Amino acid sequence: MAQLTCADSGATGSTMVLVSKNSSPRYDRLLKPGRWVRDFVDDLAVASPARLAIGSFVAVVAAFAILLMLPASMRDPGSVDQATHIANSVFVAVSAVCVTGLTPVVTEQYWSDFGISVITAGIQVGGLGILTLASVLGMAVSRRLGVRQRLIAQQATSALNLGQVGSLLKTVVITIFTAESILAVLLFPRFLIRGESLGDSVWYSVFYSISAFNNAGFTIHEGGAAYFASDPWILSLLMAGVFVGSLGFPVVLMVAMFWNRPSRWDLHTKLTLTTTTTVLAIGLLLLALFESANPATLGDKNAGHTFVEVLFMAVMPRSGGFATMEIADMSQASHLLMDLMMFIGGGSSSTAGGIKVTTVAVLVLAAYAEARGLQDVHVFGRRLTSSTIKLSISILLTGAMIVFIGTLTMLQISAEPLDRVLFEVISAFGTVGLSSGVSATSPNAGLYVLSVIMLIGRLGTITLAAALSMQDSVRLYRYPEERPVVG
Repeated sequence: MAQLTCADSGATGSTMVLVSKNSSPRYDRLLKPGRWVRDFVDDLAVASPARLAIGSFVAVVAAFAILLMLPASMRDPGSVDQATHIANSVFVAVSAVCVTGLTPVVTEQYWSDFGISVITAGIQVGGLGILTLASVLGMAVSRRLGVRQRLIAQQATSALNLGQVGSLLKTVVITIFTAESILAVLLFPRFLIRGESLGDSVWYSVFYSISAFNNAGFTIHEGGAAYFASDPWILSLLMAGVFVGSLGFPVVLMVAMFWNRPSRWDLHTKLTLTTTTTVLAIGLLLLALFESANPATLGDKNAGHTFVEVLFMAVMPRSGGFATMEIADMSQASHLLMDLMMFIGGGSSSTAGGIKVTTVAVLVLAAYAEARGLQDVHVFGRRLTSSTIKLSISILLTGAMIVFIGTLTMLQISAEPLDRVLFEVISAFGTVGLSSGVSATSPNAGLYVLSVIMLIGRLGTITLAAALSMQDSVRLYRYPEERPVVG
C-alpha cells in the first residue's frame, strides 16, 4: 500500500495533506479524466510523430470531406447520384488538404460558393500543415515550445535539429501569410483592370494567392489558368508564388537570415537552389523545343508570348498544377519530360511534393563519385554521409514503387492508355495537380486509388516508412563481406 505522510503548513495554521510516495501520472489521470486525451496525444507524439502526422492528416481530410458532402456545398445537389458525390467529395478534400489540385469535376460549376470556401480553407490548412499549425498555436499560448511540442514540430517541418524548430515555425507562418498577402495585393488591381467587380477582385486575389503559394493549382475560372494565358502579369505572379512556395521553409529561413552572405548558406540551401535552377532551366529549354512547332499549343504564337507560357509550364511541374495548355494536346515527349519533373518535385519541407530536388542531387553526386572511383561524396566543401545516400536511394525506390503500383492499379480500373494514366498517377504522387484528363473520366474506385496516392505523396515516403516501423533494429554482429557482380 502507498505510504501517507503529514505536512504542516507553519505558523499560520496546520493543514493535513495526504501525499502518496508511490504516486504516478496514472493516478492523476483518474482524478482528471480530461487529461487522458492530451496525455495520449503527447505520448504518441514522442513515441511516433510520424503516426501522429498521418492520423492528423486523415482526420482533417475526413472533416473537409464531410463538409463537401453537404448539399450546401453543391450548386445542383440533384445533378449526381450519392455514391458519385461522396467519391468526388473525398477526392477533392484530399486534393485540397494535400495541396494537389487534381479534381474530377469543374470547380466553379460543381461546387457552390460555400463549397469553394471549404476547398480554400482546406488548401490553407494543408499548406500550413496540421502539426505545424498546432505547434504554432501551442507556442503562442505558452510563449515557448516544450520538448514534446518540438518533437511534433520537427516531424512536421523536417527541421534539422530541435533548436531550429521555434524559428522554423515562425518562418512558416510569417512566410505563408506575408507571401499570400503580397500576392493578393499585386493581383487585386489587375483583376480590377480586367473588369471584375470590387468584391470579385478581392475574392479572386485571395483565392489565387492561397492556391499559388501553397502549390495547390485549383482555379475558379473557365478553362483554368488558360483563362489568363494572354496576361503575363497574372502568370508571372502565379509563377512567383509557386516557385517560392516550393523551395521549402528551411531554405526560406536560411536565405532570409543571410540574404547578403550566400557563403554562409548551409549545404541544404545550396543544393536546393542549385538543383532547382538546373531542373527549371532544362525543363524550359526542352519544353520550348518540343512545343514550339506544335500547332495545338505554341505553334501559332509569337516569341514573347511563347517564352512566358513555356516558362510558366516549366515551373508548374514542380508542384504548381496550373496549366495554360491542354495537357492532352502536348507532345508525348513533353509528357515524359513533365513526368520526370513532377516525380522530382520541389524542395524538402515545402508545399511541393515528389521525391525532392535534394534527393536527386545526392543520387547524382553519388553516381558521379562512384564513376570517378572516389571513396567519399563531396559537394560545396562538405562530405555527404553514407546514411544520407542510403536514405536517398530508399526514397527513390519507394517513390518508384508507389508510382508503379498506382499505375498498374489505375490501368486495371480505367480504360485510359498508359501515357495518360502514368501522367495522372505521377501528378497525384507529386501532389502537382496537372491532369491528363484521367481524374475526370475515372470511376469511383479510381478516384479512391488516386486519393490514397495523393495522401502518400503529401505525407512523404519517409514519414510513411517511419510510421510503419515500430523501432530501429540493431544487430550485435556483422556478416563477412563479399561483393556480387553488379552492372
